Amino acid sequence: MLSEKKGIDILLLDVREVSILADYFILSTGDVDRHVQALADEVSRAMKALDAFPLHTEGEAGSGWMLLDYGDVVVHLFAGRMREYYRLEELWKDAHVVVRVL
Repeated sequence: MLSEKKGIDILLLDVREVSILADYFILSTGDVDRHVQALADEVSRAMKALDAFPLHTEGEAGSGWMLLDYGDVVVHLFAGRMREYYRLEELWKDAHVVVRVL
């Protein structure tokens, strides 16, 4: 779904061995704030079709970072500058990379 909306550097991390927060993290970057919002809208639409709704959301596209928490899966959407700032790949470097789409 994120690749269809031209998400950049999509990463699926299996964090079960290194975190109690979730089982999987999905990270993706948008090139501008509008793109980040479009990615969030696509995730919400696809999950709603599966009768899954976020337990929590945080951030706004204009802030450069959005989080959609679906319990076992947490989706992080960034504008490029914020992904570099937060460096979640580095923070969770011990997690298993399931899929990476550049």
